[in-house]
Order: sequence, then structure tokens, then C-alpha cells
Amino acid sequence: MPTIADTHIVNRERVQPTHANNYNSAHGGIVMKWMDEIGAMSAMRAARESCVTAQMSRVDFERPIPIGDTALIESYAYATGRTSVRVRIEVAREDPHTGETEETTSAYATFVAVDDGTPTPVPELTAESEACKRLRETALAEEPQR
Repeated sequence: MPTIADTHIVNRERVQPTHANNYNSAHGGIVMKWMDEIGAMSAMRAARESCVTAQMSRVDFERPIPIGDTALIESYAYATGRTSVRVRIEVAREDPHTGETEETTSAYATFVAVDDGTPTPVPELTAESEACKRLRETALAEEPQR
């Protein structure tokens, strides 16, 4: 049975000029692409199957990620349904010289497990540690109304 810890993914993307908008910071669509990709990886670890994005909700862009900084994308699955996996995704800007971080973007997403394009059941997700239980409780308390 998969655990919340099994689904934890952290990735980094250096923000290049080709990722930028007119304000010399990461374009929101690029950030959402990175979030979707990393979120799907967390969902696949929970489902033990390929997953497709069903929805993203409450995507909050709180501050920009300037060119030259690193986008630090972190996700974890916190709940499952019959064929779905709910994932919390957070992004921070990271100074590549100091490692200093600042939260920039967050979202909740639902992915559906598929086998040959057909929704397929997913296993129950467990929270094995107190830290994982807190992550689940926080995500459930803060997720948008479903």
C-alpha cells in the first residue's frame, strides 16, 4: 500500500529567458506546466498506474520567480478516491547562490489513474508518520470545496 511519503516529489527548474513573460519572470503557464508534471508524478506513485490530470483548483500566484532564480516544485498525494488521487503542489523561488527560498505558487490537483485510457482503481493511501498525518490534515483542511 503506498504512503504519503512515497509520493513526495521535489524538482527544480532554472528559470531561463525562454520561460519568461514580459516582466522578466517565469510565465504563469510555464509554472503550471511544471506543477502539472510533478503533480502527476506524485499521483502515479500513489496510484501505481499512469495518471491524467482531471482538474487543478485554487492556483494561487503570490509572487514572481525572476529569470536566473530556480523554481522549486514540491508535491505529494494526500488522498485517494476510487480512481482518483488528490495532490498538493507548492512552488518556491530559490536563490541559486544562497539556497534561500520564498513561496510563490500553490495549487490542488486531482489526477485519474488510467489503464489503456480507462479509469482504473487506485489503492488506499496511508499516512505512516506524524509528519505525513499533518500534511494530510493540512491539505484536507485547506483544499477548495469539491
